[in-house]
Amino acid sequence: MHCVILAAGTASRLRPLTESIPKCLLRIGSRSILERAVRAVFHAGIIHFTVVVGFQDWMIKNFLKRNFPSLDFTFVINNQFETTNNAFSLLLTREEIEGHELLLLDGDVVFDDEIIPMLMKSPHETCLAVRTKEGVGEEDVKVEVNENKEIVRIGKEVAVDSAFGESIGIARFSRGETTWLFATLEKRIKFENRVNEFYEASFQDMIDGGSHMIAIDAGQYHSIEIDTADDLHQAESIFS
Repeated sequence: MHCVILAAGTASRLRPLTESIPKCLLRIGSRSILERAVRAVFHAGIIHFTVVVGFQDWMIKNFLKRNFPSLDFTFVINNQFETTNNAFSLLLTREEIEGHELLLLDGDVVFDDEIIPMLMKSPHETCLAVRTKEGVGEEDVKVEVNENKEIVRIGKEVAVDSAFGESIGIARFSRGETTWLFATLEKRIKFENRVNEFYEASFQDMIDGGSHMIAIDAGQYHSIEIDTADDLHQAESIFS
């Protein structure tokens, strides 16, 4: 199993806090967002990491090498981080990841350590962690599921009243589905020039083509995506 962490963006909504530092290196309590994520993944038994960097890439590289010298890090640079989105960043990892099982993490999510083992222990090799215990908003990436908890729709455009919950930004893919994912990303980005879309659009493309992605309810566990100063303060109150 290889873990991909997407951490290339500039986080403009968090300026001036992110004027000169990547969002993933902001601290929640005594640890950065990135340190918390890497520790959680490592404790789940994964040692191979591919990290997509862009803005202030050297800071992320130095931080990880200094704090986790025994782990295996590969860094992929998205030189177009200002004009592309996370689907583009994910496609850049293809050479490193294709042929392996994949654990995919957004680099701006703070979460309870128990969520990753929950995905790893699931009998469903392709699955997505979903927060259901609180309401969802129009701007959240929402999922709609069938009676078997298979995701039938995913994206911000999913209606609030039909949503099972919000995608946390942590997903697991089997080896075969990882190959399918990269083929879908390539089709949409390289051939259809959709360089500025979220990777959930590729998830939906796969689901429409017959992929069975299961929504795993994160239950009582906490998670929050850090986009604004308010998110940062909320994470401090929950996790610090």
